[in-house]
Amino acid sequence: MKTRDRIVLKSLELFNEQGERNVTTNHIAAHMNISTGNLYYHFSNKQEIILAIYELYEGELLERFSPHYHQQENLALLKHYLDSIFTLMWKYRFFYANLPEILQRDSALHQRYMRTQKELSRNLLSILDSFQNMDLVTFTDIQKSQLCVNLHMVAVSWIAYQSSMSLNIEITQKVIYQGMLQMISIIKPFGTSLGKEQMELLEEGIQVMLA
Repeated sequence: MKTRDRIVLKSLELFNEQGERNVTTNHIAAHMNISTGNLYYHFSNKQEIILAIYELYEGELLERFSPHYHQQENLALLKHYLDSIFTLMWKYRFFYANLPEILQRDSALHQRYMRTQKELSRNLLSILDSFQNMDLVTFTDIQKSQLCVNLHMVAVSWIAYQSSMSLNIEITQKVIYQGMLQMISIIKPFGTSLGKEQMELLEEGIQVMLA
């Protein structure tokens, strides 16, 4: 693996474990047993590393929510949707935990993030249409737009919300699974009989992972 790629992956690991605020380029270099000069050859500062991590996140995000996944049926599509959101939330949890501060430091990254989120919202609306076409949910166009916003808000802010509820909370996969249940609770009131049955099966599977 190239040194640049190793720096990106090790930085992601450290940011997730210790919090992005607490990790410097010196920490990253020491963790990798390389000189700071070697690190600066690839990245001028920590913000450039964050941008490189964001590029990985963005690529995975758009791939997981691309339209070709919508050909799945019933439970498979719903499970894929939830798994995708929270798999990425876990993998890039430092980003979700400190999102406003990270974006405020870099206007170019903020603009890129907003473009990505607009595309994600369009894809999410398409997924909700797929749910409705499969007779999993029923809603008006206005309700669909509101549901899209509510799901997006939970996906973006769940980790930050949990962190704010306690100074000592540790973000674990259990917290992520709880977020999945929260997402289901938002969709469930719009479920048809078939949809609610599918969602209850999902809830049972998640509860097993929480036990």
